[in-house]
Amino acid sequence: MSARLDTGRPQRLGRGWLYLLPVLLFAAIGVVLALGLERDARTLPSVLIDKPAPEFALPPLPGRDDRGFTRADLNGQVALVNIFASWCVPCRIEHPVLEQLAREGVVVHAINYKDDPRDALAFLRTLGDPFARVGMDREGRAAIDWGVYGVPETFVIDREGRIRYRHVGPIQPRDLERTLRPLLAKLAQ
Repeated sequence: MSARLDTGRPQRLGRGWLYLLPVLLFAAIGVVLALGLERDARTLPSVLIDKPAPEFALPPLPGRDDRGFTRADLNGQVALVNIFASWCVPCRIEHPVLEQLAREGVVVHAINYKDDPRDALAFLRTLGDPFARVGMDREGRAAIDWGVYGVPETFVIDREGRIRYRHVGPIQPRDLERTLRPLLAKLAQ
């Protein structure tokens, strides 16, 4: 039988990797952050691209008109569907771009998201009303069907009523030139 000498000191064998742990953890976090910086935050995946727009039938905005907005309104024409709210600051930023598109002949519809009808009407009377149709989505159920994360979001719809593109956040002039106008022109052919 062999006797073992116990010196009372902890063994150091195998503890060297503990010094590398913070370095490895820091490197892993750095890689994840670097990959996240390369991604465009406004490009969120959507399972609805190239699929028919969801079925919906929204009541009209009181005081504007009595037509409302339904899925059937999307058939036969290239159009934009903009989800907005009067309380949404980025919606105010993009509003002049939507007005410009409407002046150019682009059909722009809207879903008013979780808004007070009086506030929504005041928003349009103050900033201008570029929308062919506006439907009220007071509870946000239609927005859920569209896969909306927040406002504003805008969808490009083709003549068959399919969603062809999704823009998250306010539309800026550069978005018009780089993405929206070329896509709208292609779909109009």
